[in-house]
Amino acid sequence: MTRTPGSFTVRPLDPVADAALVHGWVTHPKAAFWMMGDARPEDVEREYLAIAAHPHHDAFIGLHDGEPAFLMERYDPTEVELKGLYAAEPGDVGMHFLVAPSDTPVHGFTRAVITTVMETLFADPDVRRVVVEPDVTNTAVQALNKAVGFEVIREITKPEKEALLSACTREQFEDAITGAHR
Repeated sequence: MTRTPGSFTVRPLDPVADAALVHGWVTHPKAAFWMMGDARPEDVEREYLAIAAHPHHDAFIGLHDGEPAFLMERYDPTEVELKGLYAAEPGDVGMHFLVAPSDTPVHGFTRAVITTVMETLFADPDVRRVVVEPDVTNTAVQALNKAVGFEVIREITKPEKEALLSACTREQFEDAITGAHR
């Protein structure tokens, strides 16, 4: 895969200092699947304060060349989001990501972001598999997920949506990124 020029890093999200920035991202029309379109800045701050206080959920700001470019959440799927909805395996971690809206899209940028997110998650040697639950109608993220190695397990019903439970092992990710087995 050709990476987007520049460097990607990830830092913890500061719920107070980053609230205005994240508010602009999650309320943008392109973030409809984030389901925060009507959120006020204080709602976003409250949501991310709750995530920061949760023992099984973390949020991060992704940087591209030092500038905020994406939002990433990591969670324990046995405690958050997917609790009781699937048969968890040891080493599972859940993930959400959102690329900041841009007036000048860069070809391959979103794929570079999801690759960075996956590399960040798999940097933890205890993580064996990443699980996600995108909306069944979110075909754009489903295509990105497939490009980095995710396989759909099955449809699940969550309180807020119908979702495609999908998983990606470390090996599936590495094969997708290196082009192995093609």
